[in-house]
Amino acid sequence: MEVWPGEPHPLGAHFDGEGTNVACFAEHATRVELCLFDDDGRETRVALPEVTAHCWHGYLPAVRPGQRYGFRVHGPFEPTAGQRHVPAKLLLDPYARAIDGDVRWDAAVYAYRFGDPATDLSYDDADSAPFVPKAVVVDPRFDWAGDRLLRTPWPDTVIYEVHVKGFTVTHPRVPPEQRGTFAGLSSPAAIDHLLGLGVTAVELLPIHHLVHDHRLVERGLRNYWGYDSIGFFAPYAGYSASGTRGAQVAEFKAMVRALHAAGIEVILDVVYNHTAEGSELGPTLAFRGLDNVAYYRLAPDDPRSYVDYTGCGNSLNMRHPHVLQLIMDSLRYWVTEMHVDGFRFDLAATLARELHEVDRLAAFFDVIQQDPVVSRVKLIAEPWDIGEGGYQVGNFPPLWSEWNGKYRDAMRDFWRGEENRLAEFASRLTGSSDLYQTDGRKPYNSINFPTAHDGFTLADLVAYDEKHNEANGEENRDGESHNRSWNCGVEGPTDDPAVQALRARQQRNLLATLFLSQGVPMLLGGDEIGRSQQGNNNAYCQDNGLSWFDWTDREASAALLAFVRRLVALRKAHPVLRRQRWFRGGSDVRWFNPNAEPMTDEQWQTGFAKALTVYLNGAAIPSRGPRGEPILDDSFLLVFNAHAEPIDFRLPGGALAARWAFVLSTAAPDRAEGAAQYAPEETVRVEGRSVLVLRRAA
Repeated sequence: MEVWPGEPHPLGAHFDGEGTNVACFAEHATRVELCLFDDDGRETRVALPEVTAHCWHGYLPAVRPGQRYGFRVHGPFEPTAGQRHVPAKLLLDPYARAIDGDVRWDAAVYAYRFGDPATDLSYDDADSAPFVPKAVVVDPRFDWAGDRLLRTPWPDTVIYEVHVKGFTVTHPRVPPEQRGTFAGLSSPAAIDHLLGLGVTAVELLPIHHLVHDHRLVERGLRNYWGYDSIGFFAPYAGYSASGTRGAQVAEFKAMVRALHAAGIEVILDVVYNHTAEGSELGPTLAFRGLDNVAYYRLAPDDPRSYVDYTGCGNSLNMRHPHVLQLIMDSLRYWVTEMHVDGFRFDLAATLARELHEVDRLAAFFDVIQQDPVVSRVKLIAEPWDIGEGGYQVGNFPPLWSEWNGKYRDAMRDFWRGEENRLAEFASRLTGSSDLYQTDGRKPYNSINFPTAHDGFTLADLVAYDEKHNEANGEENRDGESHNRSWNCGVEGPTDDPAVQALRARQQRNLLATLFLSQGVPMLLGGDEIGRSQQGNNNAYCQDNGLSWFDWTDREASAALLAFVRRLVALRKAHPVLRRQRWFRGGSDVRWFNPNAEPMTDEQWQTGFAKALTVYLNGAAIPSRGPRGEPILDDSFLLVFNAHAEPIDFRLPGGALAARWAFVLSTAAPDRAEGAAQYAPEETVRVEGRSVLVLRRAA
């Protein structure tokens, strides 16, 4: 096959309308072969003829979109020095825009004689090509029809965390051929649900091409969540509706275009901290065979093994310029070519480790800060990893928002009745200024959530004291054991109407608190319809009805869904609930005990205190509108009672004397707004474990 010198940039395989330029970084290679596969799996090998600054490259005028390809890399095989080049192993292009197929687990996918862990020092020359996925050359053309990033302001953002497949795979109003796909997520039925909720962004669990690892496949399970990426530019082919080779790229773009047309942003959960190749005992699929020393953090005193801050066997080497380039090229690609609106970085503390400790001034943050594309989209950190010192909530740079794990923990503890939680509850409710204010960040840098994909769903949080992960096949050893959950008196399903009523109210309490809190609310997809995983708090491998949405019993979920819609609408209608600046204290926010007396320092520290009234002054919002206009709103009383028994709350008098109109109550979810009014200093009974919201009427 004819091959010309080509160019070293851009990396990957790029069709320009006449032919395809191929470029691949492999610093320690002595030879790189491009391997082309026809529809019958026959292979043609072409040596890339040029190498420039460790990038091997060539131009092939005969290669067109749809062509499957991979690399074979020749070079040293010295595992004790970190070198693991084995040309018998077909390697994926790290810059592949599309990937075809999944790993078929055979001994040939390992670079050593598989079976005895000690043999990772051995050399295996079995051809892996029949058993591994192939990269696909794609046609980059797509009609975006004028689509642009939405750039919804952070204070106005409501995030919905959702799995592409699980959301629609059983939805009766989604066409069968689209269920569980990118097309299903952007179908009219799916968009109607999102618009009905009022969310402004979907945060998609990983959609990069992934690997279903060997141990799961042996147990008849799959990598459902997708946190084992192998292609940082390629949408997962399993979410394609057509199944046509490479079609997933255009289908992903069509999904984004449709969601944008509905006013919904797309945020990707991205996993740049590790890859699916795992430890030194893992398969050789891409990075390991291309340049193991460059791509991975190797143990300084034993380059045979990997530094593992992720619990997944390896950590990407963020100190290497080509690894940083790979990640930045990937991020820019998803923004400029795929039109995504932001990213949530899995185990982001790993990305900040320059040497060992998490470094807030790490090169990764520096390059993002100065990047004119990536710095302008939504950036969300999962601010922890499993390494020493990895819990970094509140410590990311000013450009970043964070999953606020302390918010989750505080709200769970407060509503399950733990003592000595009132002060932290108040701090988290008002945006966690103790975490974000001192470094110039704003309330919206706190991504608030009571539940997320990792852990109990909301329905399970109030129905289980203990995890029940037996279906994962690990004897219930996996998953978090300290969940801050409460089963309301009975473990798991029950027919007891009192327990059922309490669980329903506890769900409403957590949801009401979420949407009344300053910061950005994130709703776990399915919590609005009471989705349960039967007590499984680590359903990462459950690609089945345990994880999927159940759309069959609409009547049972209708009341909760209506309540969530009501909460989102309330938040959207009132800027005092989504302030852009911190409370200063005094006139803009005030705190009262149930007797309408200002909270004292001693009362904040009273262990048994679980009740509070919060006054929000809608006339004291310091921010201004886009044209400099004052932002004025109604004033509110937020009344929280986490005690088991009802409490009589007196409404404020003096300077705050006013009539107060009923807005909503978690104890009476069907009661209409405006159904009652209360006089100044009137006593109002608030049911045990409930929230009452009142709006100033006059």
